[in-house]
Amino acid sequence: MNKLVMNFLVTEGYVEAAEKFRMESGTEPDIDLATISDRMAVKKAVQCGNVEDAIEKVNDLNPEILDTNPQLFFHLQQQRLIELIRNGKIEEALEFAQEELAPRGEENQTFLEELERTVSLLAFEDVSNCPLGELLDISQRLKTASEVNAAILTSQSHEKDPKLPSLLKMLIWAQNQLDEKAAYPRINNLSNATLEDPTV
Repeated sequence: MNKLVMNFLVTEGYVEAAEKFRMESGTEPDIDLATISDRMAVKKAVQCGNVEDAIEKVNDLNPEILDTNPQLFFHLQQQRLIELIRNGKIEEALEFAQEELAPRGEENQTFLEELERTVSLLAFEDVSNCPLGELLDISQRLKTASEVNAAILTSQSHEKDPKLPSLLKMLIWAQNQLDEKAAYPRINNLSNATLEDPTV
């Protein structure tokens, strides 16, 4: 159980909690905790809209990440375009889209469709109320940040998703399947994991 908790803390980037948990439980993380801070700095830069800084930090961590993952690089550049549009830098956004993103769109149909969607934000005076306004929502930044985080974890030979939430989902699914077939000791409260006798 301790390894599952440590895996969750490391994957989600809770450095201080992972360090305290290591000291209290004696459970060693499977990666260097110092690398978590670097990864979280990249994630925070994307979440704050500072994409250029995030790209620089990713390249400092491991330049091969963006070289070997064109989709991630495109999504970071797309986020950079979104930030230019958000900040009202229309001329700069158009120039950036033409020089950096259009060539990638020519090579990949999916990229072209995403680029067209993003550039269409420029057609609206009030981008916050346009049909594609979700691109300007904080959830778009979080999505990109999550993709970067997963790529960095993968490059460090670590799982990109924590195991604990998946195991809890499997437990709930298994219990739901068993409910239809048998009476068994069930965990109703996941926070304390107490087994409760079956009702007959």
